[in-house]
Amino acid sequence: MTLTVGLVATAALLGGTVAAGAAPLSAAGKPAATFEAGRYVVTLAGSAVATYSGGVSGFDATTPAPGRQLDARSKNAKAYSEHLAIEQKRVAAAAGASVSASYTTALNGFAADLTSAQAATLYANREVVALERDSLRKITAESSTDFLGLGDATGAGGVWDTVGGVQAAGAGIVVGIVDTGIAPENPSFAGAPLGTSSGAAPYRAADGSISFAKSDGGTFTGACVTGVQFTATDCSTKIVGARYYVDGFGAARIGATSVGEYLSPRDGDGHGSHTGSTAVGNHAVAASVGGIDFGTISGIAPAAKIAVYKVCWSGPDPASRDDDGCATSDLLSAIDQATADGVDVINFSIGGGAAQTTVSATDVAFLGAATAGVFVAASAGNAGPGASTLDNASPWITTVAASTIPSYQATATVGSGLAYAGGSITVPAATVTGALVRGDLVAARRATDPLLCAPNSLDPAKVAGKIVFCQRGIYDRLAKSAEVKRAGGIGMLLVNKTASSLDLDLHSVPTVHLNAEAFATTFAYAGTAGATVTLTPGNTLGTAPPTPQVAGFSSRGPVLADGSDIIKPDISAPGVAILADGANAAGQAGTYQFLSGTSMSSPHMAGLAALYLGVKPAATPAEVKSAFMTTAYDTVNAAGAAVTDPFSQGAGHVDPTKFFDPGLVYLNGESDWMSYIKGAGNTGGGLDAVTAVDPSNLNLASIGIGSLTRPETITRTVTSTQAGTFDSSVSGLAGIDVAVSPSTLTFGAAGQSQSYTATFTRKDAPVDTFAIGSLSWTSGATVVRSPVAVKPVTLEAPVAAAGTGLTGSIDISVTPGTTADIPLATDGLAAGVLLRENKGGVNKPYSGVGTAGREITFTVQVPAGTAVQRFDLDSLTDSADLDLSVYRLSGKGGTQVAGWQSATASTDEHVDLRNPVAGYYQVVVSVFSGTDNYSLTTFTVAPGVGAGSFTVAPNPLPGVQGVPVSYAASWSGLAAGTDYLGLVRYGASGFSTIVAVKN
Repeated sequence: MTLTVGLVATAALLGGTVAAGAAPLSAAGKPAATFEAGRYVVTLAGSAVATYSGGVSGFDATTPAPGRQLDARSKNAKAYSEHLAIEQKRVAAAAGASVSASYTTALNGFAADLTSAQAATLYANREVVALERDSLRKITAESSTDFLGLGDATGAGGVWDTVGGVQAAGAGIVVGIVDTGIAPENPSFAGAPLGTSSGAAPYRAADGSISFAKSDGGTFTGACVTGVQFTATDCSTKIVGARYYVDGFGAARIGATSVGEYLSPRDGDGHGSHTGSTAVGNHAVAASVGGIDFGTISGIAPAAKIAVYKVCWSGPDPASRDDDGCATSDLLSAIDQATADGVDVINFSIGGGAAQTTVSATDVAFLGAATAGVFVAASAGNAGPGASTLDNASPWITTVAASTIPSYQATATVGSGLAYAGGSITVPAATVTGALVRGDLVAARRATDPLLCAPNSLDPAKVAGKIVFCQRGIYDRLAKSAEVKRAGGIGMLLVNKTASSLDLDLHSVPTVHLNAEAFATTFAYAGTAGATVTLTPGNTLGTAPPTPQVAGFSSRGPVLADGSDIIKPDISAPGVAILADGANAAGQAGTYQFLSGTSMSSPHMAGLAALYLGVKPAATPAEVKSAFMTTAYDTVNAAGAAVTDPFSQGAGHVDPTKFFDPGLVYLNGESDWMSYIKGAGNTGGGLDAVTAVDPSNLNLASIGIGSLTRPETITRTVTSTQAGTFDSSVSGLAGIDVAVSPSTLTFGAAGQSQSYTATFTRKDAPVDTFAIGSLSWTSGATVVRSPVAVKPVTLEAPVAAAGTGLTGSIDISVTPGTTADIPLATDGLAAGVLLRENKGGVNKPYSGVGTAGREITFTVQVPAGTAVQRFDLDSLTDSADLDLSVYRLSGKGGTQVAGWQSATASTDEHVDLRNPVAGYYQVVVSVFSGTDNYSLTTFTVAPGVGAGSFTVAPNPLPGVQGVPVSYAASWSGLAAGTDYLGLVRYGASGFSTIVAVKN
């Protein structure tokens, strides 16, 4: 059975990408949803322990004071947590459901297995803020420590020296890794056996928990949960916590068919061990791949502890990763528990595709974690280089792009004399020379994708003894070289058709991986008769690719959610060909692997946060993030020129040599984040008492304005970390005038705060595209730089306007973004059509009296060419609470393929669809309280079709940039007792205003 009450999207993890997270709360109320039986995450309106500031009778505030971490074990926290759990059970029981997982620390919510009726009942409950279908997310994959300037193989000569050496780098800090688990035998995670008394920290208490006194004065209290090939002795003075969560994914899916998977904290994939060792792995661990010695590796904060929260699992099909993933409900359990345990940092190399919201359940859980004092690093995603592909977009998260570092190379020299250097760890000490053939020209009969060297696509008779040109894409890179070897090939030239990463894979045959600049010439040459190629170890060209470059796969902004008023990603870090740990079974030696992805860049930032907090344990997540961002430097392109695009690099590449004393920091916290959420148009969830702030004015170390027509003033407050006088300067932002006031800030000591404003005015910048640049404050050698992105738009116009009367007029004001005439055009007016309900075989006007809980459904056909289709629900009883949902169907009587909803506190609701797809639509009226005494009317607005007269004047509208101007929309000749709808369009801008006339 399926009940139709709202629209819920699915989500995924970052190692591939799938459809993205839950729809946001909006000014129109809860998003439309279709509920089928299954597992759901239910978010409630009350504050979680981390964000509760008081107000519930009998329970004192539990949110931590500024600069302090949450004490989840305090008397008040435990009492309020128990209260929330009781309330969650009450809400679930009212719908006939049971709580299967409860979240109280970072998020107030629960997971439950629901029938469609139970889901609909919970969704109707006004204590429920959001209902999300549990979904699977996906994991995303010279040394980076050398590149970051932390120190050499001995730990000397860099940042580690300045913090007391590798033995002090991150000491007293616990990093939570929410991922695929851990391989405890690897030397990266070696530690001493746990003691049994507080004199030896960390120690195992009598109840089996693991306690650790942190550098901020708080205590981490974790657990070592045993399971398949994982015992209590696998935890140590290095691994101070190991838990796993599988209820959402389903333990029944973990079995003999899940190759290399373990129902325990043990890592069967290698991803979690890789991210964990990158962040906090021990120093100077010898690493080899395929028998090749690559020297030693180190985590960013080798003295920090690790707490593991396994949430990502391999499914039963070993040949496919489609059934692998991490369930949202399991993720929430891990985030909630990590916050309660007292971790200082969480790494989240997981995502679900391009962000549609900043307030999904995981976003809100991370808000709770950040409020509790936990720094959260998250992957930007691997869906680049397209725009607006980025995930994990919330401003309380530090979202990390992936960039390159100097890597292992080999050289491919083709017979024509052209030579290219590329990534490789498989070309032996001696050169490999052979005939070069192209995959599509040596295809097997009836082969699929031979140019991509798909499995069983190559003809051994044509490949034996040759080197094969294979295009990257679709199929696993290792599968390509395996196919070349199967067909008898002796080498592979793997070439990107579009710019992307150069990966260091352990291929089946000697392989050189080339980037897109080599594609056209090598593709053409490999198709000629007698073509040859020589693969030579090392880069023989005497040149090296400039670094750091943002990887082609790294997801980009701008974020479309919240009006593009925040810049994401926040920063870039190493994420290409990173050598770190892999997986192993119990009792086996540790393994190592090269991986690429924003999954690899995020733990670099998590480790750097541990490094920072080891020195400044009282620092808030916002301070850490700001220090990273304002001291970053520009990445480069393939030619070595500086890149200034904040939507690819964020503030730039992180620079540990500078971030400990950034000069100024931009601080923000839970109250600021809630104001931002409300300012972005969200409602519910305790936002009624919150003062909204324009998202552009959230006090971030970046400035974004997603729509600019007239001068806009942004306010920022900075807090000093040193005494001095700072002068402002602006770079880039071509065609935008920027006035900073005051232009100079003077601080007598660290810890002082001052505010400044920056007013942005368009001069001649192109409209409907972002102007980018930076704003800096400089004091001596200290430069505090913020990325800036401003988008001038053609105009700003009201979405809707309304008037009354058979003859009448209203004035509508718009603000032009340019100085030019604005031609106006009208569609309509379209007369409203009263829908009818078929009841007992008798057609009657859709107006009647029923009972609460009733749901009535209609089907409407929307014709081609419709400009606006409105569904208008008018309650005839002021006390009634009705909601309106609309779904596009796959055909007459078909399934739902898209949904919209109006579910406000108002007694009247409407849904407007602009330029809707022609076809059949299902209209659902849900009665939550009172009676269903109402009328439902549809309007179909189309060009050239209308009743009466509908005109606008003046036309064209004289536009002056930034100066509001009004026109009159007039009508006459309308029929009494009928409502009408029209549309005013503004030239070719794409902007329009819906005009409603009620009679």
